[in-house]
Amino acid sequence: MDALFIGSGAFPQNGMIPAKYTCDGAGVSPPISIAGVPKETKSLALVVDDPDAPVGTWVHWVVWNIGAGTREIPENAVPQGAVEGMNDFRKRKYGGPCPPSGTHRYFFKLYALDAPLPLKPGAAKAQVEEAMKGHVLAQAELIGLYRRE
Repeated sequence: MDALFIGSGAFPQNGMIPAKYTCDGAGVSPPISIAGVPKETKSLALVVDDPDAPVGTWVHWVVWNIGAGTREIPENAVPQGAVEGMNDFRKRKYGGPCPPSGTHRYFFKLYALDAPLPLKPGAAKAQVEEAMKGHVLAQAELIGLYRRE
């Protein structure tokens, strides 16, 4: 079986995220590609966060109950039936990178789960991580970098 994989046509692993996907551009979510989903997967979850934020890890996007058959998430889209949680901008949507200084790392973490998560829209990352315990079949991550000009 292939390993779970997450990538983006917008930037390579450890590459710079184009401004379009940040607070300096349109602030839309980048296109995401998914491969190697285990057969037993019942749903996928995606968490995007920045561990380099001055106040501690900053959550940019939380999405769960993504269909197990999903192989791509188009730019500026949420898969049908998926649920968005609350990010640290206090919004239920993607919040683009907007580092106050220096180059920050943005982790796009994909989880293959053996069950859907019974959470209400707007749940926080911590609630999603708690609900995932014991249900993660595989995980993958894509790291993008961004520095404001």
